Amino acid sequence: MLKILKYSFFDLTRSSWSYVYFLFYLLLGFVLLFLNNDLSNAVITLMNVIIMLVPLIGTIFGVMYYYNSREFTDLLLAQPVKRSSIFLGQYFGVALSLSLSLILGLGIPFAAYGLFKSAVIWDFSMLLVIGIFLTLIFSALAFNIAISTENKIKGFGYAILLWLFLAVIYDGLFLLSLIYFQEYPLDKFSLIASMFNPIDLSRILILLKLDISALLGYTGAVFKDFFGTSKGLIASLMVLLLWVIIPILNIARVIRKKDF
Repeated sequence: MLKILKYSFFDLTRSSWSYVYFLFYLLLGFVLLFLNNDLSNAVITLMNVIIMLVPLIGTIFGVMYYYNSREFTDLLLAQPVKRSSIFLGQYFGVALSLSLSLILGLGIPFAAYGLFKSAVIWDFSMLLVIGIFLTLIFSALAFNIAISTENKIKGFGYAILLWLFLAVIYDGLFLLSLIYFQEYPLDKFSLIASMFNPIDLSRILILLKLDISALLGYTGAVFKDFFGTSKGLIASLMVLLLWVIIPILNIARVIRKKDF
């Protein structure tokens, strides 16, 4: 698996799309800091960009890499190599490549503007941790979709629909349910519903770390009152970890039964 991971990682680092992804964050970081010159405000601005863009890129890259490497995958399947080693190696190669582009793309401009001498370093570190989690989650979800769908067009369609649902539609349905059932106690419902969406959960986690959870409105306030700041951070991280583990386990389960 490590050999396949290494191959996939270096294959993607040579891809022009990886450089575009890296340069986008590099330019974004320098532009934000040049215009604002305030590390704290730049971190808050980046929060919205990362929460929306990282899942989209992770989903598209995951599906695209799986379909583009089908011939190589078929060749590996004909060898005495475990299926789990092949597909998990490819998955971790994609996830690590995207994570590295994110870390270097944002880390270089912030380091140049004195991040290591600022108290904002912990908030920025949490932002990167959330970005890595979202990359791992949505890359795994993309691989699940691609493995289950032979048709490329359908696979890309399902992947975009998944991102659109979790990034936009889910929040709308959640808000409508809060309005419709406003006469009932909704504290526990809000907590549970937030945990079923990694994007919402990531947003809550960042706001709790920045201690501005009131900006999230009802859900953020409930989360902070129910867990407290430190417990809320730990609970959010644990649920995000489950969001990583469960899709990976499902990849291993599906490829054992699938007829390639």
